[in-house]
Order: sequence, then structure tokens, then C-alpha cells
Amino acid sequence: MIKILKYGEVPLDEILSRAATSSDIADTVFQIIENVREKKDAALFEYTERFDGVRLSRFEIPKEEIEAAAKRADPELLRVLVRAADNIRKFHSAQKRESFIINDTPGVVMGQKVIPIENVGIYVPGGTASLPSTVLMNAIPAKLAGCGNIVMATPPGKDGRVSDAILAAANVSGVDRVFTVGGAQAIAALAYGTESIPRVDKIAGPGNAFVAEAKRQVYGAVSIDMIAGPSEILIIADGKNDPRNIAADMLSQAEHDRMASAVLITTSETLAKETADELERQLSALPREVVARVSIENNGKIIIVDTINTAADIANELAPEHLELSLDEPFDILDKIKNAGSVFMGRFCPEALGDYLSGTNHTLPTGGTARFSSPLSVDDFVKKMQFTYYTKEAFGGVYRDVAYFARAEGLEGHARSAETRFAEDKI
Repeated sequence: MIKILKYGEVPLDEILSRAATSSDIADTVFQIIENVREKKDAALFEYTERFDGVRLSRFEIPKEEIEAAAKRADPELLRVLVRAADNIRKFHSAQKRESFIINDTPGVVMGQKVIPIENVGIYVPGGTASLPSTVLMNAIPAKLAGCGNIVMATPPGKDGRVSDAILAAANVSGVDRVFTVGGAQAIAALAYGTESIPRVDKIAGPGNAFVAEAKRQVYGAVSIDMIAGPSEILIIADGKNDPRNIAADMLSQAEHDRMASAVLITTSETLAKETADELERQLSALPREVVARVSIENNGKIIIVDTINTAADIANELAPEHLELSLDEPFDILDKIKNAGSVFMGRFCPEALGDYLSGTNHTLPTGGTARFSSPLSVDDFVKKMQFTYYTKEAFGGVYRDVAYFARAEGLEGHARSAETRFAEDKI
């Protein structure tokens, strides 16, 4: 049964608590990474057989097989994939940045170039669910950014194959190459390269705790999007809501994994109790009941507050991955929300809409990191390079200030570098 707490009657720490994640996998992941760096493909074949139960003869899926899988896929799935991809492109196209030049001082030109990251690796998890939506959400922003080479790594199924749905999504979103490898070993291969898998400059995409730890460890050798933790949803709701809808939205995240968290904050004690009852009813009919029940019982909460403003304050402290404002006038409190990955507004805007079709990205900051980080976007797949040009006359007007500033910091070499071009004697 989910916990029901009253704000003010329990310590704030209990309300804000999150499930603790295990850190004892770091050594295992380190060994996997080092083994892949040393043995390359041989290590990947070994780990694929050990962890996935599949003996492969190759990792790359030929382009013609990807296209054939797309043709085999359910036509209705293809229709929805294309519709979702169109929405994702529309939303993310608005994020594109332009290079700029500033030339308002005689003899001085400064600017910034926005340059696509050339080689990007997309990781798409397998495991307990096939997630073609993850392909779209990661590959399409990279494509819009102009990345030249987009490769995807995803674990094989028990038959050694990748699902037609995943391959169809790769085809729709413009992935260039697909490799059948998963887990921490896939992250290591993308970060350092093997005989079969090219080294990339950035890795994006979610995964289990081993994948997240691998991304943490390879950061620096390669860029990463974020270190994603368990899925989260926070719903702010008044008493006018149907508890069936609220419970369904909570379970949409609880079914992801046992560490996921689903939280309801409401001003209605009646809604709180009815939602708790509804969760029990819906859990018994959910195909992933075993996973969702552990999530709800261990990490779920229903918090009763006096005002919606108090609910917004708690939301800002929690900084959830997904935030639903299930209210008549959600825009009235939107400005009060400072920390959330993605906000879903109104009674007819469930988080699942963002997971699949609205066009906003579903790769989001978790674990409270929405306090300082953002959803995956086109920005994640570009870098900025600045440039400066001064004529002799322009630099002549400022070099003394440069030298003065350098000496104020105790850096004589910097100062002399500024002065030497105008010194009559050798410095």
C-alpha cells in the first residue's frame, strides 16, 4: 500500500526522500571497461554471450536488414513512429542556434561558431522492454544538429536479433549504423572504439545502473548527455480529479522499474484516499504488476497539503523528472515552478503524451538534477567555438590594459606577450 503523508505532520526529509541507488557496481563496470579497451571485439563477444545469452558472429546490422525490418514492422506502428518523429522534429527545430559575429568596434571582430559534434553514439536499452521511442528522442535532435555520423548500440534479444520496432525507429530517425551490443560494454565500445564499433565523441541515451555507471566512468574520454537515474513522476492535483486518471499516471512511471518513484501532492484528503485504493485496483490488472508494486510500495507517496502553492514549493524542492499539473488553470502556477524536467499541464495531458507523441523530449534529468540541468535537446549535439580578430591598431589601444591585468594576477609571461609586439627593445 502506498504511504499517505500530511505536510507539516512528518519531517520534510521524509517527504523529500528518494530511493537510494547502489554504488557497489562501480568496480564491476571498471573491469568491463578495461577489458573492452584491451580486448575490444573479443571482450564484446564474451560479454554478449555471458550477459545476453547470445553467441554472435558480428555486431553491425547491415543497412539492408534495417530497411527490411522497417518494411516488416506493423504498419500502424510505422504510422505512429512517423507522426511522433514529425512532432519531435518540429519541437526540436525551434532549439537550433545560429553562429554570430560582433564587429561594432573598429579593427575588432569576435564571434561564435555553432558546430555539430561529428560522431555521436545513441544507446537504446533492451532488457524488459523494447523502446523505439528512445531511438527517436535521441537520434532526431542529433540529426537536426547536423551530426555527421550517428551510430546506435542496443542489446540483442534472446534470438540474437534486434526488434523490428527498434530498427524501424532507427530507419525513420536517420541513424547511420546500428550495432547489436548492450550494457556497460556497449558504452565502453562507443567511448574507446573496437575493431567493429567506431569511437564516438558523445554518448546519449538511458540505461540501467550499469550503463549509467559506465557513462560516468568514460566521461572525459567522451562527452555524455546525463547520468539518468530511476524514472520519476510528481503530480499536483486538486480535488476535482478522477482518481482513476491520477493512479494510472502514477503507474505509468512505476512500471518502468522497481526503483522508480511516483508521488501525488494534493489538497484533497478524499482524492488521496481514493487514489490509494485505485492504485491497488489497477496494480492487480497491470501486466508489469510485480515491478510496479515494488516501486509504489517502496518509493511511492501521497502528500496532503493545504494549498497548491505549498505543493509547488515541494515540487521545486523535489525537482522531479516529470511534473503533472492536473488543475483547471495550470498556467496560474507555471511561473512558480522552477525545477522540473518536463511539465504536463491540465487534466488531459498525461506524462505518457510526452513519452511518445507531443514532440518534447523524454530524456530528462532525474534524481533532483532538474535543479541545474535540462532535457535532452539539439544543444546537446553541438559545440561552440569562439574566435577573435584584432588589427594592429585595435590591439595597440588595449595591450597596456592586458599587460596590467596580467601582472595583477602575477603572470609576467602573459604581460610580456601583450607588450612584445609594441616594445622598442627586446623583452
